[in-house]
Amino acid sequence: MAQVELVAGKAGMHQEEARLEALAATGILDTAPEANFDAITRLAAEYFKADTVLLGFGDESRVWIKSSWGEPVRELPRKHSIFERVLAEDGPVVVPNVEDDAEFSRVRLPLRRIEAQSFASAPVRSGDGKILGTLTIFSCQPRRPMAITELHTLESLAEIVAGQLELRRLRKAYSGHRGRLERNAERVTGIWPRKSDLREALDQRQFVLYYQPEVELATRRIIGMEALIRWQHPDRGLIPPMDFIPIAEETGLILQIGDWGLSEVCQQIQQWRDENPGRPAPRVCVNLSARQFSREGLADHVEALLRRTGVSSQQIGLEMTESSLIPDPGTALEVLTSLRRLGVSLLMDDFGTGYSSLNHLHTLPFDVLKIDRSFVMRMDEGKQPQQIVRTIVELARTMGMDVVAEGIETSEQYNLLRQLGCRVGQGFLFSRPVPAEAMSAMLRLPGRILPDPARPQTAAT
Repeated sequence: MAQVELVAGKAGMHQEEARLEALAATGILDTAPEANFDAITRLAAEYFKADTVLLGFGDESRVWIKSSWGEPVRELPRKHSIFERVLAEDGPVVVPNVEDDAEFSRVRLPLRRIEAQSFASAPVRSGDGKILGTLTIFSCQPRRPMAITELHTLESLAEIVAGQLELRRLRKAYSGHRGRLERNAERVTGIWPRKSDLREALDQRQFVLYYQPEVELATRRIIGMEALIRWQHPDRGLIPPMDFIPIAEETGLILQIGDWGLSEVCQQIQQWRDENPGRPAPRVCVNLSARQFSREGLADHVEALLRRTGVSSQQIGLEMTESSLIPDPGTALEVLTSLRRLGVSLLMDDFGTGYSSLNHLHTLPFDVLKIDRSFVMRMDEGKQPQQIVRTIVELARTMGMDVVAEGIETSEQYNLLRQLGCRVGQGFLFSRPVPAEAMSAMLRLPGRILPDPARPQTAAT
């Protein structure tokens, strides 16, 4: 018996070490409380009419609170905490009335100003299922037993936190890996491209735009597209944007490149309108970099371009990531409001990967959320990533916004997104980004309806 207990103890220690390693990999304990999580605790409080909501992560001895709604809490001992109980249960814990709970006397609540009479707590897990923290709601009144749909909502909010943690971990790992690669490249070959290379590319018109259709999932009809820049280098071939856009940002040339891209899109829309008389050209979405977004007079520049080219504002969409909004949210609101007055569509790109998605969702006038491909690509791995996507779709619907799912590559992802109520998507399943000529051929298809992705496509499509 002693040998069995020893083995079990060692197994438990190994599991805890693995859990702590997964927690450390996210870097979450190295940060102060973060505003992006405040939106989640606030949303939980509003939905459940809770008196206090806490989001915390447990290390060896403490539970560190990264967001609280109601009574502020920064940390508490892990021993006899709700976190330990969720860890032991390996799942959510719901206590409608603490007086009826035999185990409650062992749980130490972290509240001072209110006397909690009920609570519910859902685990926040790592990508491989290890419990890193908990999202817990407290009420000073006993509650009726929680309905299964309510529990799923709490778990969905916890899963959004989990998705942000996983992306944080990936960014942290990628940054370290890329930094090593860049240092090695600098030692061996020097940095490329240089500012002079980009300037020459502009002068020699080496940049080109590719287009990826946005498809109405129920009908497979093309309703829009995203313009994506490439560099057609005479010696190095077709260069993807990730290899030159960061340098363009650092050197400031992104403003000239961005102006060229907007102008090119407007000219292309004119050409498609001439090629298809009587049929409206679909909306074309253009990515704005952080520098473009922060430039003075951006709305005036866009308006002047539309007037000069005769393109309707309804045919242009502007996409921006949260990283371009965070430095100055007040200015971001002013810029977005001025763009909105022009009638252009505003899209939040890579939704769910930034630092304050829900905060921005409440305050900034976006029309469309683009669900990041990292969520879509994991959908066929299980219910957790599906629930994250479902929650984003439902949040957007509640706020009167549309949703575009990025990175659809399999029929299973396509079917799941349709079941979850997502209306529009884009990805390799329908089409890779293609030159303007190939996009023109797609727009000539009857009804602009793409072939069924479940069937083999011909070379013409």
